[in-house]
Amino acid sequence: MTLIDLDQAATTATRRAVLEAMWPWLTGEHGNPSSTHALGRRAADGLADARARIAAIAGVRPAQVVLTSGGTESDNLAVIGLTLAAIAAGRDRHVVVSAIEHEAVLASTDFLARWHGVEVTRVPVDAEGVLDAEALRAALRPGTALVSVQAANNEVGTLQPLDAVVDAARAVGARVHTDAVQYAGWYPLSELPPVDAVTISGHKLGAPKGVGALLLPTNAPVEPVIHGGGQERERRSGTENVAGAVGLARALELAEDDRLAHPLAELEAQRDAFIAAVLVGVPGARLTGHPARRLPCHASFVVPGIGGEPLLIALDDRGVIASSGSACAAGRDEPSPVLLAMGHDPDSARTAIRFTWGVSTTQESLDTAARELAESAASLRGLG
Repeated sequence: MTLIDLDQAATTATRRAVLEAMWPWLTGEHGNPSSTHALGRRAADGLADARARIAAIAGVRPAQVVLTSGGTESDNLAVIGLTLAAIAAGRDRHVVVSAIEHEAVLASTDFLARWHGVEVTRVPVDAEGVLDAEALRAALRPGTALVSVQAANNEVGTLQPLDAVVDAARAVGARVHTDAVQYAGWYPLSELPPVDAVTISGHKLGAPKGVGALLLPTNAPVEPVIHGGGQERERRSGTENVAGAVGLARALELAEDDRLAHPLAELEAQRDAFIAAVLVGVPGARLTGHPARRLPCHASFVVPGIGGEPLLIALDDRGVIASSGSACAAGRDEPSPVLLAMGHDPDSARTAIRFTWGVSTTQESLDTAARELAESAASLRGLG
């Protein structure tokens, strides 16, 4: 059976060109970039080149690229590190986030609240997952240390009004972080509003798992969350993953090539056709997230009366790979906190299903997936 992978927001396959770029740094050029001998110097040069290429795609200076183990670590460094540094500089122990942030952000704020007495304000979203800008402005105060709002939500695909977020935060002097893990690759990172910190993750873009970056101004004080030898300009200690950095750079370049080769309007039209097919073929299905201001290859639904997990199992048996939302929450029985924050009742939130794909996914595959979903839903309803 040929699988149709429609869970690419969870992870993507490592691209062959990425592996080929990494291979020398995993074999012969295996030096530690902190070593002063020839192998180490070549590794340091390779790392510097990768950092410069990442910076070029992101529209920042190489010194602003802090290499990490992935999105979770980058979120932790941004939220915890920027907040603690701001508090040390005299800011209030106050952080503002949206109610539907990724677990890496919300868990980081929970840590700050438990261990550092930080007050955390979660700003509500509307029924389509869009941040309430008025509520954000009301939540902020002159001493607020940090605002963290996703560029695009991983579960429902909604794009957030980052311009309004930045304007509100700047009015009170707060730093701004955005988790752009899902946003990167689909839109130019260089065109993000002037936030202070941006999280990206390699395995969402065709690089291996275990590498990511935090884009951070060189003058932004940040308290490290990993301590040791002071690598990454003393912002993230640990022997640098040269091969991973090279892979991340190549993956970003390939994603940029794909973005330019596949007009956004075409991808959105393909997405909207798939959404329409699902809504027609599955009685009672409802789209979650904003119908237009959403990621181009992202479609998410609730199907009241049918549990999300049984539906995923039925699709899996038919060769269609999907998810019930965040991969980080897979296997849990609790309803999605994102959907609850958007006003869904717990029973509805437990019926969530998400389809995410890439530019190489064919229209035929999407048509097949919509048909298999309709048949699976009908079969499960027939079973009661």
